[in-house]
Amino acid sequence: MTVTINRIYDAKNDKGTRILVDRVWPRGISKEDANLDHWLKEVAPTSELRKWFNHDPKLYAAFKEKYEKELRENDEQKEALDELKEIARSNNDIVLLYAAKDTEHNQAVVLKEILENK
Repeated sequence: MTVTINRIYDAKNDKGTRILVDRVWPRGISKEDANLDHWLKEVAPTSELRKWFNHDPKLYAAFKEKYEKELRENDEQKEALDELKEIARSNNDIVLLYAAKDTEHNQAVVLKEILENK
């Protein structure tokens, strides 16, 4: 299994099962243009955590820790993560899509690490 991550704004010809992992639909992208196989909004960080983090790289380590805790303890997120893992097991290549401008400090990076380590 290969897991790649990409901004939905840059991802046009990705090879693999395309999964949006944002809780909020990305601005300026139509559902048709998104060309998604899945939208797992429940696997994304809670709105409270997302607003707290505010994509500040200095907060990324704490964000990652808090997000991983959410994924373990929040039933809705845990179920969505299990679904994501099942999709990953069933497909050779998956692409985790996100809208954030920061390509190194976002939830898709965390999810990719989880999928590759399990």
